[in-house]
Amino acid sequence: MKFLSSQLIFFYQNKSMRKNLRNLSTFLVVITAAIAIYSILFHYIMEYEGRQFSWVTGFYWTLTVMSTLGFGDITFTSDLGKVFSMIVLLSGIVFLLIMLPFTFIRFFYAPWLESQAQSRTPRELSEGTKNHVIITNYEPIAMSLISKLTQYEVQYVIVVQDTQTATELLEMNINVVIGELDRTDTYEHLRVAKAALVFVNNNDMVNTNIIATIREVSESVPIITTADAFDSIDILELAGATHVFQFTRMLGIAMANHALGVSAQSNIVGSLGGVLIAEAYAANTPYEGKELIESGLREKTGITVVGIWERGNFEIPRPETVIHPNSILLLAGSEEHFKKYDHYVGSSRSYSNPVVILGGGRVGQAAADTLEELGIDYRVVEKSRHPVKDDKKYIWGDAADIHALEKAGISSDAPSVLVTTHDDDINIYLTIYCRELRPDIQVISRARRDRNIHKLYSVGADIVMSYATMGANNILSILRPDQNLMLIEGLNVFKAAAPVFLLDKTLAENQIRKKTGCNVIAIRSGDSFNVNPDPTVKLQKGEELILIGTVEAEKEFKKVFF
Repeated sequence: MKFLSSQLIFFYQNKSMRKNLRNLSTFLVVITAAIAIYSILFHYIMEYEGRQFSWVTGFYWTLTVMSTLGFGDITFTSDLGKVFSMIVLLSGIVFLLIMLPFTFIRFFYAPWLESQAQSRTPRELSEGTKNHVIITNYEPIAMSLISKLTQYEVQYVIVVQDTQTATELLEMNINVVIGELDRTDTYEHLRVAKAALVFVNNNDMVNTNIIATIREVSESVPIITTADAFDSIDILELAGATHVFQFTRMLGIAMANHALGVSAQSNIVGSLGGVLIAEAYAANTPYEGKELIESGLREKTGITVVGIWERGNFEIPRPETVIHPNSILLLAGSEEHFKKYDHYVGSSRSYSNPVVILGGGRVGQAAADTLEELGIDYRVVEKSRHPVKDDKKYIWGDAADIHALEKAGISSDAPSVLVTTHDDDINIYLTIYCRELRPDIQVISRARRDRNIHKLYSVGADIVMSYATMGANNILSILRPDQNLMLIEGLNVFKAAAPVFLLDKTLAENQIRKKTGCNVIAIRSGDSFNVNPDPTVKLQKGEELILIGTVEAEKEFKKVFF
């Protein structure tokens, strides 16, 4: 009953709906008048033929003829009657079979469906809503961010401008509010002043307008936005953005920094609870091809190997684990430990042949600029011609053309190939192609959508970097500082207070790794921390665990122990 009343309120409060109802009513009056006139004429013509029928029979005959049912139990015998019957029949076809269905759908049924959709889609959040995330567009970064916000039980909402999009998102169980992006009352209804942050992720022009609109409502809410053009960064900051990211450029830089030959040293990716976390490549290092226990890494550097990532598969290392050339080691330690590690492995590994970059778009250009700054030779394969700094380093052609790839040097011991196009289908194709051409080459591929990460690993990519995941991780690090650290795709370092029922028991007795798949890499007690604690260490009250594991393992840890 409440739903029906909301539908009726929508119809009578909306000007367009009231106009539609008037049009529908007018048409029904016209049909009713036509039926009445035909029924009256039916009696006159029947009297002309010398027959009489009741008024009910007149309406009965008119409706059967207009609806083309024509039972044939009442017919005219005169030519005048037959002509009249044809007029009634043809007008009935037009009115009842053509115009009535169209008019009903156009002025009643379609608006009714729209009213149902709009009544189900909220236009504001409850007054008590706070610490939520507002997103202004549903695209790959937003998809990845929503998944992570859901995982950490952070409330979010996407604001959309049309009912159809809202309905589609609601069917996907996405939280939606309808509102105009450039209206202050939209953000008032979204309780923007109490929000944890706003992610503005449209194009540069629209982003500027949205940010300026939000700043009219709240001067303090953090606003994170994206910039397509470098020149837009200053404009977006002037409009009121708190953080402006160029995720495509960041992705290109990250892909270039992961190429073989850039550096042999550790790459610190973050810290959590006082523990530094870094990644390092095993290729051409003193410990390549050895078992972990034979490598002597901990004895020589103090570094703890907390994980090994190999083509999308993460493994908690054991003493007998073999370190392969394409392995990426995840290391934990202090600043002093990493200085010793860098001294141990040496400063760099040099390759005589250039790194191959497939795709000269924004990601490919950023990768090329980064390699240029690092003094690493490269070749870019690009189909569309456009002005570049050094035309000699660009191969104009299709990346799927073997001649273009050979000209770029992929067959002559190129150390790495970076697949950077914005189309995941093309990236999967090129990854397979490059792996077939050079089984030994390092393939670093870009994924636009998270669902294609595992596909790229399965077809031969050594490293996959996701535009969506990178964006979501950066936003989450601002939202939840010092709470968790996102590493390579799908791998997290996170901290948690030691559960009460694990206290006064050793790590071996608690079996955290066996039960959840997470590995304890450190125990923090006050300002001190114990990296790679001994299994015989007992957990004490007030201590904090720092763990590493996949997204699924983290969920399992919280499910089992909290």
